[in-house]
Amino acid sequence: MTLETKKSVFVELGKFLNQFSETNNTPNPSVLGNDLFFDDFIKLIKLSQSHNGWYTPEQVYFAIKSWADALTGENIDKWLAEYSSEFAQTEKTEKNVALILAGNIPLVGFHDFLSVLITGNKALIKTSSNDQHLLPFLAKYLIYVDESLKNKITFVEGKLENFDTVIATGSNNTARYFEYYFKDKPSIIRKNRNSVAVLNGKETKEELEALGEDIFRYFGLGCRNVSKLFVPKDYSFVAFFEAIFKYQDVIHYEKYANNYDYNKAVFLMSNFKLLDNGFLTLKEDSSYASPISSVFYEFYENIEDLQTRLAADAEQIQCIVSNDLIKNSIPFGQTQNPQLWDYADNVDTITFLLTTK
Repeated sequence: MTLETKKSVFVELGKFLNQFSETNNTPNPSVLGNDLFFDDFIKLIKLSQSHNGWYTPEQVYFAIKSWADALTGENIDKWLAEYSSEFAQTEKTEKNVALILAGNIPLVGFHDFLSVLITGNKALIKTSSNDQHLLPFLAKYLIYVDESLKNKITFVEGKLENFDTVIATGSNNTARYFEYYFKDKPSIIRKNRNSVAVLNGKETKEELEALGEDIFRYFGLGCRNVSKLFVPKDYSFVAFFEAIFKYQDVIHYEKYANNYDYNKAVFLMSNFKLLDNGFLTLKEDSSYASPISSVFYEFYENIEDLQTRLAADAEQIQCIVSNDLIKNSIPFGQTQNPQLWDYADNVDTITFLLTTK
């Protein structure tokens, strides 16, 4: 397959995904394979919550829409333009790339899957037990669009064997196991990361509402979800709580409510001081990783010192959200809308796949 052919296959997938939304599933007659895949995909979306209780239709549709927006010809061309010389110079042996995927949010491993195939390699995929159905379905659609991909995609249930390189995502604990087990293979090993927001008290209501999206999307389970706030001394959280009130319905979801009740009880039994609005607790804490239904906060003295602190802790942080207070931060409400060129952990997967021998 030429690079242009591979691009076109994923553009077709983007067109397929673009037919689905929480409010309207309407088939587009120009989309390939709807007679075989359209109705079955709707059924899979409806069943997703039975496979993983966190995968509500709202969250699955959001993930689908994100990938539909990303997989356009314009976006793929922009993403890969930076690597034109590497693609031109790469007359290489096809590699078998083992992918060990996470399952915390729907299709969280799709970018790695896309990167392996777009660079002309084979994907040996071990899905998470929490997300075993969505990616295999999309792989079947891709194979329908171009049958030559059938020999490029393998889902592995048992032990991974006969691979050349590895991209593995897990917790800090599993990362230590991955690093030992794959020590003789070129690899990208991803650990826990969290995202933070830096506030100065001048944010608008709209910006704080958008911050709520960064906190509550996917129930806070993603590494791009904001789990920590940095605020100036004497910061008042009144405006913050007023702005995020629109997300109050999250407490009606049983799994979230159970986590809220449990974590709040643990904090209170430990005599921690909490701020609480009935569906989110705020706790002053120096850690970055807060439990579900809770966000940690920490006071800062000045932005310069905070910038230094965040730079020193870069390996623990996925995204920084602010109103241009921190260099290279992203706008409120955009953490769960990464572009194709926004790499997890800032590790360039395409360069890794094109240059690793």
